[in-house]
Amino acid sequence: MARVLRASRRLILSNSRPISPSLQSLKPLFASRFQSRDYITEMRKSTIESNLLRTLRSEIQYELEYSPPQQFEKEFELFSIEDRKGEQWIRLRGKHGEEEDIKIEVTMFDGAVPVKKSGGGGGGGGGGEDVKLHMSLIVDISKGENCDVLEFICSAWPDALEIQKVFMLGRDGTPGAPYVGPEFKELDDELQKELQEYLEARGVNDELAEFLHAYMMNKDKTELINWMENVKCFVDK
Repeated sequence: MARVLRASRRLILSNSRPISPSLQSLKPLFASRFQSRDYITEMRKSTIESNLLRTLRSEIQYELEYSPPQQFEKEFELFSIEDRKGEQWIRLRGKHGEEEDIKIEVTMFDGAVPVKKSGGGGGGGGGGEDVKLHMSLIVDISKGENCDVLEFICSAWPDALEIQKVFMLGRDGTPGAPYVGPEFKELDDELQKELQEYLEARGVNDELAEFLHAYMMNKDKTELINWMENVKCFVDK
């Protein structure tokens, strides 16, 4: 009986031995499949990045060839212009007389309203719709180091500048009193007119709004090209 059991065990062991080599023989096939999958993934990644780089180069070239940014002077009337690359605002500084310092902070375009296009020709149909871009201005007027600041919040449209609010601020930029004043349009018409003329006498007027719109249109294009260049450099690393 013992001889029968030993013979059966040898038979089972002899029949099981080929299994291990067969699994070993499959390992190169599995490795090959994984390598192929990695290669396909890398190829797809390379194709996507190549397409993105090609599109970025095309867009940059188009902007530079067909509508390149202009070189604007860093001064307008009595104001000098501080413009830092990559920032979404600019600052203007000027003086009025011997005592008054004027600082204006201007955002890039932060809103728009729809306007009707002028009709072309004598037909009956309208000219469709366009947009009128908006910028915000903060105008600070100060008189010496120990004086409070008179601040105007303004809207700049392509052809007009409008006052929205008037504040009195302390030198640290906080309101000088709990009451900060009414909305500008709630003021008496004559007072509105005098405050508007007060700003205009200091060069904050419709002409400045028109200049700032042209300047910001140019800055917007410059920042777009710089942004695309930065993205291209990152992807191309």
